[in-house]
Amino acid sequence: MAYTDRQATTLALAHALSAAERGLSVIPLSRTKLPALRSPHRDDPDPAGPRCHGECGRFGHGVYDASTDPVRIREMFAAAPWATGYGIACGLPPYQLIGVDLDTKSGTNSSTALRELALRHLFTIPETVVVRTPSGGRHLWLTGPPDVVVPNSAGRLAPGIDIRGAGGYLVGPGSRTDHGVYTTAPGTAHLTPAPCPPSLLRLLVPPPRPPHPHPNPPDAGDHGRGLIQFVLSAHEGQRNTRLFWAACRAYENGIGPALADPLTEAALGTGLSEREARATIASAARMTGHRP
Repeated sequence: MAYTDRQATTLALAHALSAAERGLSVIPLSRTKLPALRSPHRDDPDPAGPRCHGECGRFGHGVYDASTDPVRIREMFAAAPWATGYGIACGLPPYQLIGVDLDTKSGTNSSTALRELALRHLFTIPETVVVRTPSGGRHLWLTGPPDVVVPNSAGRLAPGIDIRGAGGYLVGPGSRTDHGVYTTAPGTAHLTPAPCPPSLLRLLVPPPRPPHPHPNPPDAGDHGRGLIQFVLSAHEGQRNTRLFWAACRAYENGIGPALADPLTEAALGTGLSEREARATIASAARMTGHRP
């Protein structure tokens, strides 16, 4: 069935209002998946000045306009009669929504990459809302704790996996774009977003940087030997976990680069392959804010 823009806008508004009833804050989107309302400050004489996040009271601030108020939502769609979809803001109460975007455009298998991460870091993706994208990708909806800010990222977790967190939004199911329609995967429409597994959450939240980096990294010394012994004493089923924990501690204490090879050798002694060991150490480096 061919839809006119008017019909698409009416459907998008209906879907947006339904999402708002579930506590999800929404904004209207254009066919390009961008916010449908342009910034009211685009012609300001000083674009480098402090950014307005809606304090002016006008529409056009992107995700900062997101609302669950049906009156405000209708006003936004009335101001954007060309809107054919809606965005759902992430990181807001009551869900603190986290979107895991499994892309298909990067030439990599993002679903396989997520499964490998789950095996390596010992977490399971719970049953949750899944939205199918027109390109064949999937958006997994998860929730986070109210005191944790998950940033947006593209490919940081693994190639083809993007994260939508605070300040980001997900295209809502029922939205029509230039490439097709976003739909809820069968059997998931009735679900509420599931809590993000703690092990995955730790990967999504960058650890705080130390206020002053060590000018001279300390020698590995006894602490390094203790971490190596910790890995060597791992039994089957805890090898990756122990290696990851030890590597995180090493990088946090400024001895990660010096211990990378000794930790790899220790992991080989427990039965891990060199590829698995180095991938786990690289994950620890990224999680602690270092370049592997």
